[in-house]
Amino acid sequence: MHFIPDALDDYVAAHSEKEPQLLQQLTRETYQKILQPRMLSGHYQGRILSMLSKLIQPKTILEIGTYTGYSALCLCEGLKKDGLLHTIDINEELEDFQRSYFDKSPYGRNIKQHIGNAIEIIPKLTTKFDLVFIDADKPNYVNYFNLIIDKMNSGGIILSDNVLWSGKVIEKLQPNDESTKALIEYNKLLAEDPRIETVLLPIRDGLTISRLN
Repeated sequence: MHFIPDALDDYVAAHSEKEPQLLQQLTRETYQKILQPRMLSGHYQGRILSMLSKLIQPKTILEIGTYTGYSALCLCEGLKKDGLLHTIDINEELEDFQRSYFDKSPYGRNIKQHIGNAIEIIPKLTTKFDLVFIDADKPNYVNYFNLIIDKMNSGGIILSDNVLWSGKVIEKLQPNDESTKALIEYNKLLAEDPRIETVLLPIRDGLTISRLN
């Protein structure tokens, strides 16, 4: 979902940092072989994730929703040399695909994959995180937030993707639309929780930056 005209959106992407060759290859193979390739973060958002990670310079990252590994590789670009990124995905069929690209990158040893239900996995993680990226099933966003908030280091950053949900968050809510309902609740939570300060950016399908006070 683009919230500015396509021509202007193309200009923005063209005047941003170029997409690394490995990520170009990952994009092509995702579109060739994997269902729902639009779930990929893509060039422009990927460069935003990379830039934010480089500014934060995290030692520990948690990603909820790996898909084919594109965003994980972008986030690793700012990871400290001895840092670790934990990434969780429920689809075990993508594990080998993800790992093949992780190992082609300079960050293979810095990425730990977890396959299964994030609601069950997160409580078992003993790490405190500097950066968290939430990009998974929307009805569980509030649950993910509640699970990770006490696992954040002071000043830690939570990035939340798809928070505008193609603009549905301001439209009349349909009775069976669980994802939109959940995102409306989640956005309200982020705006009102006194433990964090939040800015919602109209980038692609909406990206929220929340900083732990």
